[in-house]
Amino acid sequence: MTEQSNDPTDETPTNDGQQFDRLPATAEEREVEGRATRQEVLDWWDQRFEIPPETFEEYTFWEKGKGKIWILHGDISSPLRIEALGMKFLRTRQEHWKPTTNAVQRFGREASKNVVEVTREQARRFVRGEDQELDWDGDWGYLVVSHDLAGDPEPLGVGLYVHGELRSPVPKGRQRDL
Repeated sequence: MTEQSNDPTDETPTNDGQQFDRLPATAEEREVEGRATRQEVLDWWDQRFEIPPETFEEYTFWEKGKGKIWILHGDISSPLRIEALGMKFLRTRQEHWKPTTNAVQRFGREASKNVVEVTREQARRFVRGEDQELDWDGDWGYLVVSHDLAGDPEPLGVGLYVHGELRSPVPKGRQRDL
């Protein structure tokens, strides 16, 4: 069970940043206020990127910390007090949900919406962590940034498109000069 507040009269479950808790399947099953549900996560990936919910059938979703969602291929008991589980997948509990670079690189091939294909030079700039001007007639917000590699589109990571600019949130430790 999740950690309780210090007030002995308050029985409302709260988030425990030191353990993984499985996301509830639906809002009706939610015990911790503000916690995303499995259905909300599946709907978000479907609406934002048109990645079919069936893509995630064999995966479970977990929250550790406030809004840090992890994905695991398989199933285990909940809650768990461990450091890491599967892969960081999505950040919620903020105005705009943000997929992680790893999630987009792993599942971005399934996306058919909000995917921007960049040229070789644009790809180089993106993986170096540089922001760049870009003509894009799709939605603003987080995009799957993709580049053709050996004849197939390959997701490079997640980009943020606003005001005619593609921003590269590639983490510093993963930036490359190609």
